[in-house]
Amino acid sequence: MPFRGLHPTQEPYVTTTPEATIADARERIDALDDRIIGLIQERMAVSSVVQRTRIASGGRRVHLAREMEILGRYRDALGRPGTSLAMTLLELCRGRI
Repeated sequence: MPFRGLHPTQEPYVTTTPEATIADARERIDALDDRIIGLIQERMAVSSVVQRTRIASGGRRVHLAREMEILGRYRDALGRPGTSLAMTLLELCRGRI
């Protein structure tokens, strides 16, 4: 853990090297990626339940209006790249149409 103290001008500062800062940030990124992957796997399992239930009750495997809602949510939150991310997520959760 880097030393956190006050600079002589009374502004907070951290004494560390750029390499240590990068290594710490990469560790955080790896931990975040692990959480994201776990959440995606959980979403895939829940989506499978929805699809099986919909098909068993005579419905279609894919509900396009719902997918459009999801695409819009990701686009609104993340901008244009959010749409691509949502498409990939939908493909993982339901397979290719």
